[in-house]
Amino acid sequence: MEYKENLLSYEDYRTLRESVGWHLFSKNQMQQALDNSLYTIVAVENNQSVGMGRLIGDGMYFLIVDVVVHPVFQKCGIGTNIMNMLLKYVEKKTPTGGRSSVQLVAEKGKEPFYEKLGFKTIPNEFCGSGMRKVIHK
Repeated sequence: MEYKENLLSYEDYRTLRESVGWHLFSKNQMQQALDNSLYTIVAVENNQSVGMGRLIGDGMYFLIVDVVVHPVFQKCGIGTNIMNMLLKYVEKKTPTGGRSSVQLVAEKGKEPFYEKLGFKTIPNEFCGSGMRKVIHK
């Protein structure tokens, strides 16, 4: 498995979202979202993109979005590796003496995965649960 930083393409983004049944936005919206990402990860196996994650934010508040692993490749540690890389990026960008708030919205039923990574659940009626982790340095 190879993990590539900041090389998530529109085609891979679209295909991975479709693989888990997520709704698509317009091509222009998706490309703009990719262009405006702070940091992206794509997991590649045999020249096929099988997982991804994106980070957006302003330097104090970060939002992890679009963490997807193709169903055929789930339960192999790919999602954990992607999350660890996203969190390591935030830690690297958090200045000494500072702190960063990292948030995400978990799909319903996926909360335990994120809790294992140190996120706390913030109940939310809208969809799944909001999750938050604070990184101190």
